[in-house]
Amino acid sequence: MAIAGAALLSAGAAQAVGSLDLNLGPHAVQFEAQGEVTQGIALGGGVLHSEYRRDATVFHAQLMGVQHGRERDIGIGARWTQYDTDHGKGGGLGLGGYGYVYLPQMPEVSLGGYGFYTPSVVTSRDLDDGYEIGLRARYAFAPNVDGYVGLRQLGADFDRDRGTRTLDRGAQVGVRLRF
Repeated sequence: MAIAGAALLSAGAAQAVGSLDLNLGPHAVQFEAQGEVTQGIALGGGVLHSEYRRDATVFHAQLMGVQHGRERDIGIGARWTQYDTDHGKGGGLGLGGYGYVYLPQMPEVSLGGYGFYTPSVVTSRDLDDGYEIGLRARYAFAPNVDGYVGLRQLGADFDRDRGTRTLDRGAQVGVRLRF
């Protein structure tokens, strides 16, 4: 993870296109960083710690194709997610993305969401499958600062557990710095 972080920081500095994101919910905190390694290709990662019902720490690293514009902000790609929870441990490679549209009448406002799914065919250790989905409403307070409110649900199914466990669910408030 340290190598990915160093690559991310150097990519962000070289291209001057990236973001740092921090959000808080009633039971969770999440930090994410992303930077374009070349135009249209972004490398990112993050960590979420939740005490929703039991302790869960989830790390991810992702490589995505991205497009930013005045009308929309989208990204699609692959994500490795690593789970360390009271229910089980393991990781896997998944696919997903995000999409936001800016409101023409209020260009500071964007609405959208994200989703990532890791199927059992590409998992390790106890993990059978996992997912993270969310919806957000963002407001640009300044050219490089967004604030947002949203909803998130994070779940996973582990070998020794019965069914998918919700690891985090609920509202969140956050801030994203773009550079």
